[in-house]
Amino acid sequence: MNAATEPADVSGGAEQDPASDSAVAWPGYEKFGTVQDILDQNKILINEINANHEAQNPQGLARNVILIRELNSNISKVVDHYKDLSASFQEFSPEEDMEPAAPKEE
Repeated sequence: MNAATEPADVSGGAEQDPASDSAVAWPGYEKFGTVQDILDQNKILINEINANHEAQNPQGLARNVILIRELNSNISKVVDHYKDLSASFQEFSPEEDMEPAAPKEE
C-alpha cells in the first residue's frame, strides 16, 4: 500500500496536530490545546491539595489556600476559553446549520 492509498490516521494522537487539518479546524480551534494544558495543571494542583489535606500539617494546609486560588483562577480561564471557542465555532458555522430543524409532520 502506498501513501496515497493508506488510510489517514484519525486517532487524535499527541503527535498529530488537529489544528493542521483544515477539515476539522476553525479560527480559535487552537484554544483546545491551551485548555488541555490548563486542565493538566489543574490535575496536578488537585493532587497536591488532596495530599496536603490528608497530611494535615500546618504548612500544607496553608499552602492549600494558594493552590485553591490558583485552581479557581484556572477554572475561570477554562470557562473563558470555552466561551471563545463557542463563539468562534458559531461564527465559522454556516447560519443555516445553526437553525433547529423543523419538526416533521406526519
